[in-house]
Amino acid sequence: MEKVNRRTTLKLMGLGAAFLAAGGRGLAQQAPTADQLVRGKDRRLLVLSQRPIVLETPYELLAANAERTPKEILYIRNNVDLPGYNTVEGANLEGWKVQVGGLVDKPFTFEAKELLSLPQHEVTMVLQCSGNGRTLYQPRPSGNPWKRGGVGNVTFRGVRLKDLLAAKGAKLLDKAYHITAHASRQGNAPEFVRSVPIHALENALLALSMNGEPLPAVHGGPVRLVFPGYFGVNHVKWVEKIEFTEGENTTTEQMPRYRVPAIPNTQLPFLPQEPGKTYPYTFQNSRPNWLVTLNSFIFAPLEGQTVRGPYVRVEGVAFNDGIVPIVSVELSTNGGRTWYKAELERTEKTFGWVRWRGTVYLRPGEHEVMARAWDAAGRSQPLDGNVAWNERGYEYSGVMRVRFTVS
Repeated sequence: MEKVNRRTTLKLMGLGAAFLAAGGRGLAQQAPTADQLVRGKDRRLLVLSQRPIVLETPYELLAANAERTPKEILYIRNNVDLPGYNTVEGANLEGWKVQVGGLVDKPFTFEAKELLSLPQHEVTMVLQCSGNGRTLYQPRPSGNPWKRGGVGNVTFRGVRLKDLLAAKGAKLLDKAYHITAHASRQGNAPEFVRSVPIHALENALLALSMNGEPLPAVHGGPVRLVFPGYFGVNHVKWVEKIEFTEGENTTTEQMPRYRVPAIPNTQLPFLPQEPGKTYPYTFQNSRPNWLVTLNSFIFAPLEGQTVRGPYVRVEGVAFNDGIVPIVSVELSTNGGRTWYKAELERTEKTFGWVRWRGTVYLRPGEHEVMARAWDAAGRSQPLDGNVAWNERGYEYSGVMRVRFTVS
């Protein structure tokens, strides 16, 4: 027994020495990169979770693709991993069926390929995880450690849900107050169900393509039910069943997950929660992460960069729920004491993000610039995003601050 222990000890010591000599590379190689988890993804994406797959877009990649976010770098937040669908290639429409029922006078089932013969509609929209920016809350809430890369600007194309209902001659019944969508459970995938209010029907889209290509399987192909202006969790991937219901569904993803504290029947966007404390979520004292919150990002300069002065170009994007237009983006270089208006690329309402740019005069040295968006509803971003702290870190919308050096 003594000889075995000694031999084992020496072997472990040898392995340890070899590991240290290799600089720990053996351990690092055990962690898969994004392209190994999802075929076709850029290997530079940050792996936040291997199962279910959660990938974050590095901020510099997001900024370098400010017009539209390519499928290769678009973030992934899966609550369910559908076996065989971890690829950016499109999924086969053939044989995919979707049931439509609940509070509708003529329930029906359709095949995904039928959608190709109906009028197609296109929408450019912000796709964003409701936990994006979670690490900016203090103390840090639970959940995947998102920085700002859980977002993208993409173009979906497909058939409006209301057009499909009309084509099938189906009408909604009284008390159809919500749209409840179910993801496929192929391969014994866990149940995933989300409900949104019925007014989302106006823009609801059964998406078949993204950015002009077949909808990537990992992003919900062959068919994803998307609701422009809503957070990503509501855009149910691999949709297999759509119900019109009176109330919200009661599964975990509707309650208690993906909710923030709220006072019923008030205009407050949230109920302040003491940082670090828990909250007894109910349908009565909280609201779901439905509509995207107003936000702005600075894409240039980037954090820690050195830029030439004294005239420094600052640019980025701003977005909201698309109900009203973004009316201004303001910049401050003195901690919010004074603000300068940036130039907006567009002023009409949109579900996509709006690009903006401005120029500030700065002497050589270290500086911080802040960006704050306003929309036509009078909404703006709080200087301190922590005022909306919640234990799961949803809906961060504080002003963005970037520190850089002017040469």
